[in-house]
Amino acid sequence: MSVSSTFDLPISGMTCASCAGRVERALSKVAGVDSVSVNLANERAHLELSGQVDPQTLVDAVKRAGYDAEISPVEPSAEARSQHLNHERLALVLAILLAVPLVLPMLLQPFGVHWMLPAWVQFALATPVQFIFGARFYVAAFKAVRARAGNMDLLVALGTSAGYGLSLYEWASARPGSLPHLYFEASAVVIALVLLGKYLESRAKRQTASAIRALQALRPERAIQVVDGQERDVAISALRLNDLVLVKPGERFPVDGEVLQGQSHADEALISGESLPVPKQPGDKVTGGAINGEGRLLVRTQALGAETVLARIIRLVEDAQAAKAPIQKLVDKVSQVFVPVVLLLALATLVGWWLYGAPLEVAVINAVAVLVIACPCALGLATPTAIMAGTGVAARHGILIKDAEALERAHAVATVVFDKTGTLTSGTPRIVHFSAVEGSEDTLLQWAGALQRGSEHPLAKAVLDTCGERGLSVPDIRDSQALTGRGIAGNLDERRLALGNRRLLEDLGLGPGALEASAQAWESEGRTLSWLIEQAPAPRVLGLFAFGDTLKPGALAAVQALAERHIASHLLTGDNQGSARVVAQALGIANVHAEVLPADKSALVEQLKARSVVAMVGDGINDAPALAAADIGIAMGGGTDVAMHASGITLMRGDPRLVPAALDISRKTYAKIRQNLFWAFVYNLIGIPLAAFGLLNPVLAGAAMALSSVSVVSNALLLKFWTPQPLEDKR
Repeated sequence: MSVSSTFDLPISGMTCASCAGRVERALSKVAGVDSVSVNLANERAHLELSGQVDPQTLVDAVKRAGYDAEISPVEPSAEARSQHLNHERLALVLAILLAVPLVLPMLLQPFGVHWMLPAWVQFALATPVQFIFGARFYVAAFKAVRARAGNMDLLVALGTSAGYGLSLYEWASARPGSLPHLYFEASAVVIALVLLGKYLESRAKRQTASAIRALQALRPERAIQVVDGQERDVAISALRLNDLVLVKPGERFPVDGEVLQGQSHADEALISGESLPVPKQPGDKVTGGAINGEGRLLVRTQALGAETVLARIIRLVEDAQAAKAPIQKLVDKVSQVFVPVVLLLALATLVGWWLYGAPLEVAVINAVAVLVIACPCALGLATPTAIMAGTGVAARHGILIKDAEALERAHAVATVVFDKTGTLTSGTPRIVHFSAVEGSEDTLLQWAGALQRGSEHPLAKAVLDTCGERGLSVPDIRDSQALTGRGIAGNLDERRLALGNRRLLEDLGLGPGALEASAQAWESEGRTLSWLIEQAPAPRVLGLFAFGDTLKPGALAAVQALAERHIASHLLTGDNQGSARVVAQALGIANVHAEVLPADKSALVEQLKARSVVAMVGDGINDAPALAAADIGIAMGGGTDVAMHASGITLMRGDPRLVPAALDISRKTYAKIRQNLFWAFVYNLIGIPLAAFGLLNPVLAGAAMALSSVSVVSNALLLKFWTPQPLEDKR
């Protein structure tokens, strides 16, 4: 294993927060391990390594702690996971069928039916539940004791064994012919209820990981490779960079690449969250996993395996789900002492009731109730299940949350700093104003388009795009000539036309004339001006074009949505004051910082951090320092890899409306974490005293304990129904 690497180790046998904590402590003692984060919900340990570490050493450390681990596990198939769940369900059903007759007399007593099964029948029903279906608790408890630690299984094993053993004692010491009061039903029902809770918990945990499985399912296994005009079906692993791949209508793109031939649309909903199909034509990029629409496309491979966009998305989501939120530190501290404290409380309950003068069976049953109600399953599941559900649903909507710390910080954001170009604006110039001295504006556009045809300059593309949008035909130009540093010229019929900057205007000895006022106004907005000039037969100005960046759709809606949430927006750009002011006024942003050098952007963010929690939104290399400096960095989709690496959240689409959506899902996820921890603690804070004072029998304690785990996971799963709020510009 290389230096400064990460490693994920699947762990089996963990049942509660104290288990996860013990595995963490065991792995952190291995030389070369910098940090460990164990996720109880997905049963994995994420390790940061700083040196050469033998994976078997990690496995041995886990086993010494009483658990199992695998070095190179094969990801279980959907069929294998379903089979495991079916086995759990079968064991649960059999345990319930055996436990129901035991608890039935207790259920019938309120209706005046006093009936009791013979002692030998109770023993015959309870024993298989205790030692066959409950064997998993004894095995895990033995491993915990051997590792000189405690866990949920130890509490269940001790509690149910005490109830079972007390029943055997009462049966053995009863007078011949009498019907002793036995407690077989308590131990059997508790095991059945715990099994029910674990089964429901397993089902719910599978749903929290559904986002990862949905993304993994997008990976096609085979592709149609085109070699010398011949098509052949090959495995994805056989493809290499620059190979040609044919993608038929309705198929998934097997690789990231560039379209060489054909036209179609791509459904990228599960990758970027984009709800509408995206048009694709030669020169456009396609993403592996997206669905091809109506056309056949020939694609050149540009990324394979772990370097594809889909693989990177899966990696980001997995890392986020493996990470531990800062609030989890409180849970970890509690879990370290939880089981020993519960054992002491149970012992104190036993001794206290015995000293109080209660019969031994009453003291034991109350101590059993304490052991059962206190199982810390919910405590360990509260945070990771919410993080898994929140990051999963966010990914489905095109929001990639890199780590749990970003998720937790984002709920408190009070200031959002936007980069301008490429973030709030499209980043490509458009004609924003134009004016003709005389004649029609369409003719002015046609002549300008004729001069720019064939040019790759961004301003030329802006002119031709506008001609296309208006349905204008562009005439042919003759004798085209580039005017270095000034513009371009050419002949159109009997006219000699030129399109260029103010320097060209001055070289020809012309002035703005009637367009002077427009030129000054548009320059004050920071626009780039181009003059259309007739050089022959008589030099004169024909018209003026003003080019500028245009607002992205949804930019105004995003800023307005943040304002409604009482989040202040700032505009930060290296552009001139004029262009910055125009964008800020259009969006209603009062805080404008223009002509800021890239090196100074991070300093400004640091200043704002002194007053509030700051999120920085950007897309370029020059934004990376500011993204890293902010409390939360949010990188726009389509931006540079550097920006994405420096950010805690990546938006897969360049839609500014995803910024308030990202903050919204972060807030909701953090709220779920707090709710789950509240209920996990409340169950114990209320349940343990009730059990200790004899107000909660073991059967009800087992039901409450199972309900606590299920309710925590179910509450987290409510996040799966989250969708971004539709936002429209309110002008």
